[in-house]
Amino acid sequence: MVEKGEIGSGEGRPVVEVRDLRVEIDGRAIVDGVSFRVPPGRVTALVGASGSGKTTTGLALLGEYPYGARVGGEVRVATGGPVGYVPQHPASVLAPARRIDALLTDIARPRVRHLPRGERRAAARALVVRALEDAQLQGAEGLLRRFPHQLSGGQQQRVVLAQALLLGSRVVVADEPTTGQDTLTKRRVVEQLGALTARGIAVVLLSHDLDVVRALADEVVVMRKGRVAESGPAERLWTAPSHPWTRELLDSERTLVPFDDVARTRRAVVRVRDLVARHGAGTRSATVVLRVPTLDLCAGECLAVVGRSGSGKTTLARCLAGLHRDQDGEVRLGETVLPSSVRRRTRAQLASVQYVFQDAHPAFDAHRPVVEQVARTAVRLRGLDADEARREALGVLARLGLPEDLVRRRPEGLSGGELQRAALARALLARPRVLLCDEITSGLDTVTRRDILGTLTQLVRERDDLALVLITHDLATAGLAHRVAVLDAGEVVEQGPARTVLADPRHPFTRALVGTAEPVTRT
Repeated sequence: MVEKGEIGSGEGRPVVEVRDLRVEIDGRAIVDGVSFRVPPGRVTALVGASGSGKTTTGLALLGEYPYGARVGGEVRVATGGPVGYVPQHPASVLAPARRIDALLTDIARPRVRHLPRGERRAAARALVVRALEDAQLQGAEGLLRRFPHQLSGGQQQRVVLAQALLLGSRVVVADEPTTGQDTLTKRRVVEQLGALTARGIAVVLLSHDLDVVRALADEVVVMRKGRVAESGPAERLWTAPSHPWTRELLDSERTLVPFDDVARTRRAVVRVRDLVARHGAGTRSATVVLRVPTLDLCAGECLAVVGRSGSGKTTLARCLAGLHRDQDGEVRLGETVLPSSVRRRTRAQLASVQYVFQDAHPAFDAHRPVVEQVARTAVRLRGLDADEARREALGVLARLGLPEDLVRRRPEGLSGGELQRAALARALLARPRVLLCDEITSGLDTVTRRDILGTLTQLVRERDDLALVLITHDLATAGLAHRVAVLDAGEVVEQGPARTVLADPRHPFTRALVGTAEPVTRT
């Protein structure tokens, strides 16, 4: 049984104290013997592979545990306000049927109750706008009327950060807060979290992004398979790591293999012409969010699509997949014009264009084993019988580092990174001609990211009829591709060979993007 408690507010006392935390599900410990302390105004980072127990440990500060878990140890949090939480998958905590202003105003109202009734609405609105601006969300006023699904993943992340800021807590658990963020926004998020610590707020940072950890962390806890591999001051871990797993995490940053080593053809698999996409179709507030006059996806080639959050990258992928409702123009697969709606596409066309989403959780049925859902793709789109599809699914999943005992669980039994790999396996079972990968490496540790990118490189080598599209905010990942397309405010401002565009950018926005790709620093 876990011992809970509150820490007094005396000066110098830690605001978070975890001792010998153990979380067990079905007799298996997913967190075992984890201990750490966080003083006020400091950042403690939990790093490790997907499934190492970081999120489970972070959620323990909120008193949240997996269903049916047996919990032991001690978790103490300082008095004064609830623990703020910024989850890895922001869509999971944003009510899809409520506009952003309604979601945030509900949190702001308690903070203005002391004001005269006639002043409360304006004061709450001012708090909401300020929180969005503090969370580095540009054009806050214009975004308040949107629903969560009308925001990019990065924009959703910053809305959730604004929720945490509105709570005014002394502790913020930030679970991959820069996942899916462009380099410009990532720098601002780092600055914002640094500003929180300057006000005495403690931050527990769960992150795979070692650049962000370097910029922010005072203490680092390296986790592996639910246990603490090593911990200590950040500077010591970077310069003299003692555990082999820590050394592998650091070394894997330098061992990425570029797609340029792969032979390829110039035959176009997909041709995009005069594509225009809008939000808010049929309303007075309908706006154009994407214009692509021409774009070709070639067989045996990887195209990286980069740009700021909200620049139209995901909208482009959704248009190619037939998932965006309001679009004009032409998307041609080979010699065939694809219907703009996925509902009107044939089974062969559905198999040919596969999408791996940034947030894999909503794409899985919570009540069925993961392997059954992966295998179902081969049954439905390729006509395999159930046994053959299951065998093939297990083989692909194992290749992506997911053993059989893991994928026989329901989705809740997998970490975010593990479920992301399962989503990739499901897409691969369709044997697509176009594979759209939307930030699929952004929530992965450096070792797993290296392995996934290596798998994709080998896939392109083996399948010279496949076009791979990598939507990414990570310019190091984009630099591995054959070509890169840069989006800004819904326009393709520059495209060409990746090494050329990123080494010698021509457009001012590309220059700004590349200029911020150096390691972020805490101010």
